Amino acid sequence: MIKKKQLNIWLLVLLLAAVAFAGYYFFFQSDNSKNYIAYKDFYSLAEQGKLESVQIKEERLVFVQKGSEIKEWTKNPHSPLLEEFLLRNDVELSVEKDTGEIFSIIFDAIFYIFFFGIFIFAFRKFISPNSFKVVHKTGVKFDDVVGMDNLKRDMKQVMKIMENPAEYAKRGIRMPKGILLEGEPGNGKTLFAKALAGEAKINFIPAKATDFESMFMAIGPLKVKLLFRKARRRAPCIVFIDEFDGIGTRRNYSGSAIETENTRIVTALLNELDGFEATNGVLVIAATNSIQALDPALIRPGRFDARFAVPYPDSAAREKLIEMYCRGKSPAQECSVQVLSKTFNGFSCAKIESVLNKAALLAAQDQRDSFTLDDVRQAVKEL
Repeated sequence: MIKKKQLNIWLLVLLLAAVAFAGYYFFFQSDNSKNYIAYKDFYSLAEQGKLESVQIKEERLVFVQKGSEIKEWTKNPHSPLLEEFLLRNDVELSVEKDTGEIFSIIFDAIFYIFFFGIFIFAFRKFISPNSFKVVHKTGVKFDDVVGMDNLKRDMKQVMKIMENPAEYAKRGIRMPKGILLEGEPGNGKTLFAKALAGEAKINFIPAKATDFESMFMAIGPLKVKLLFRKARRRAPCIVFIDEFDGIGTRRNYSGSAIETENTRIVTALLNELDGFEATNGVLVIAATNSIQALDPALIRPGRFDARFAVPYPDSAAREKLIEMYCRGKSPAQECSVQVLSKTFNGFSCAKIESVLNKAALLAAQDQRDSFTLDDVRQAVKEL
C-alpha cells in the first residue's frame, strides 16, 4: 500500500515536470509567434530595409517589420556573417543566450567558486596566523622537572638576562639566541622548556617539525617566517621547536622536491636566527634526538650558542620519578623505590611512567589492589 502511494506521488511529480517543460517550450520558445516566413524572404526584407528589429535565438530568428507589431520568425542558419549583415541594414539587433550557454556560465561560476573556496581554505589551513598558538602560562615550574640540576642552574642565569637584557648589555653580555637540547625521546626536553617559560613567567610558543610540513611547496618557509614574526610581537618569549632534526637536517642539493623544500626551510631558519638581536627577548630552544643530522650552519655558535645533553635519569632522579608516578597507585611491599630504581636503570622518564601504569593495569585486570614485581617485569616485556 505504501509503495503504491509512493509510486503515485512520483508519477504526479513527473507529470507536473512534463507540463512545466511543455509550458516553457510553448510560451517562451514560441514567443507567441506563429507566423513563419522562409529565410530567403526574410533576407530580402532585410536587404530592402523593411525590418525594424531582429532577435537572434538558438534555433530561430524572431523579427518585426517596420510599421508592424506582429512578431514573425524564420529558421536560424547560424551564419557567422548574419549579425554584420543586419547591422549594415540598420536593423535593431538583440542576441538571446541559449539555455545551454546559460547553464555553461552557471557551471563555470560554480567551478570557480569551488576552486577559490578550496584555495582559501588551504591557505587558512596551512598558513593561518593561528598555526602557532601562544601559551601565556605553561603551569610548569622547575620543581616539576626531576633531575637536570646543572641545566636548571644554567637556565636561571639565562632567565635573568631575559628579564633585564639592557642591564646585561651594558656589561657586554648578551642573551643566547638559541639553546639546543639533545637527548633520547622521553627524557623531558619538552617539559623542561615549558618549565623554563613558567619560571621566567613569559610567553611560550611550541612548535614541532610536522607543523612545517605541507603538501604545497614553499609553505614550510612561510610558516618559519610566521613563527618568528609572532615571537617578536609576543616578546619576551620562548620559541620551542621539538623534533628539530625533522626540519633542520643537512641540506642536500639533489634537486628532488623534498630536498628542495627542506633546503628552503633551513635557509629560512638561518635568515630568521640572524635577523633578530639577543636583546629582542626571543629565545629559541630546539630539541633533537640526533645532533649529527642537523645542518652545520644552523647550529654554529652565534645561532645556537648553548648545547645541553639531556641524559637518562640517574639513580637519584629515578627514585624521585618513581615516587611521583606511584602517587595514586598501590605498589606491593616488594616494589620498594630502591628496587624499582635498579629495575628501571637506563629507562627514560616516559618509559618509567608507562611501565608503572601498565603494571597497575595488569594488577587491576587480576582483581588485585597492588601490583607486584612480576607485574613490573611483565609490563617491561610488553612495552
